[in-house]
Amino acid sequence: MAKHHHPLVTIKVRLLGGLIIAVVVGRITAIAGPPFRTDDPIPVGFRHGEIYSFSAAVADASGINGIGPAFEFNYGPLRNVQLHIVLPLAFSKPRSGPMETGYGDTELGVKYRFVEQTDDLPDIATFPFVEVPTGNATRGLGNGKVQIYLPVWLQKDVGNWTVYGGGGYWINRGVGNRNWNFSGVLVQYNFSNNFYLGAELFHQTASTDSAPRITGLHIGGGVPVGNDSQVMFSADPGNGITSYKHFAYYIGYYHEF
Repeated sequence: MAKHHHPLVTIKVRLLGGLIIAVVVGRITAIAGPPFRTDDPIPVGFRHGEIYSFSAAVADASGINGIGPAFEFNYGPLRNVQLHIVLPLAFSKPRSGPMETGYGDTELGVKYRFVEQTDDLPDIATFPFVEVPTGNATRGLGNGKVQIYLPVWLQKDVGNWTVYGGGGYWINRGVGNRNWNFSGVLVQYNFSNNFYLGAELFHQTASTDSAPRITGLHIGGGVPVGNDSQVMFSADPGNGITSYKHFAYYIGYYHEF
């Protein structure tokens, strides 16, 4: 996540990647760049890694769905290349029904930055990943089918400010599911190497036959708790940009090594 790859910033905050998590109409979809849904093009450094421990969820008229505790691992085996995995425990509580908990869908991906930032050009990367249907869809703990995301992300730094964004296309097979688009842009101010605040505006098309289109605004940031660690957070209080009424959150602990 670009959160930390400003010229002054050495820690990378991907969730996203963040997401916030996208949980819509009882279906759990992928994480993005923590603590937001929009991701950045900056991979983990060569032979470096990062670990996230987090929880994220969405509550709406249908109930609450989310993951946590969940664990994200990223590693840089090559320059400009990042390997990625998310291992989540999921939970689902319909408004009329019992609480369900168990292992959720596993996320696997590779980020590749093919343009590095210059005075004139932004960082540009692709970050395709696959959602493996390891969660039990009948209990609301997974999607039930393989999902594939094909995005492109860009980032530019100006002084203490960082702007990044982009979007991509979700292949979302399954009965009642739809392929869908996501796009987002985030503006972030970096107070120091590992202390930042940002605001994200995003839009996604319907991911199922019954899901709404969503335009949302997330506010969040990262606060240092050590030289290589942070607490990250974001929230979307259902800000009224669309008629979809909900509350979403992300809270996590990040460590770089």
